[in-house]
Amino acid sequence: MAAEGGEEPAGAAPAAETGGLWEAFCAELQSPANILLICACLYIVYKLWVRQREERAPPPPAEPQLPPLKRQDFTLEQLKVYDGTEQCDGRVLVAVNYKVFDVTRGKRFYGPGGPYAAFAGKDASRGLATFSVEGVDDRFDDLSDLTPMQMESVREWEAQFTDRYVYVGKLLKPGERPSEYTDDEEASGTADSPRPDQPSGDKKTD
Repeated sequence: MAAEGGEEPAGAAPAAETGGLWEAFCAELQSPANILLICACLYIVYKLWVRQREERAPPPPAEPQLPPLKRQDFTLEQLKVYDGTEQCDGRVLVAVNYKVFDVTRGKRFYGPGGPYAAFAGKDASRGLATFSVEGVDDRFDDLSDLTPMQMESVREWEAQFTDRYVYVGKLLKPGERPSEYTDDEEASGTADSPRPDQPSGDKKTD
């Protein structure tokens, strides 16, 4: 029954005021600026939560250290075994300018799933010279059709690999016999001087 004298029922004014505040709050939430602000806050909270989980998670077990590889020369067929998979205990070898390097320490780059995984167990010379990781050929490449500038790039990459990784041996061309290495040569881990028959890249060989 309505109150006499047209007076509002007790509690009606607070209820109406609460409803108005809620409507105003909902209207504010629908503002594009506020929606972006809320999303940004939720994203920050999510990132903090993920970081805390990562910090609390135990670190992944370190990969076992592989023993040094004995100094030896490789054909392309022998080289392709060392692609970072289980068949070679995770070891990765890459050839640059007819020199084979053990790049296992850089497995995150050259191992399976890495940005340069296409070079694992391959001759990477042409790919490095042309800045391409696509279509690495399994056939022996004498690099004779590379330009002088591209050959200079190959030599620069060779120098970087020599500084960073362990030299293992030569990449053999078809029909070439492997060298016999002494214990001192195996322990040194340094690259041999360039082969006298190595193409310069200035012109094609016959």
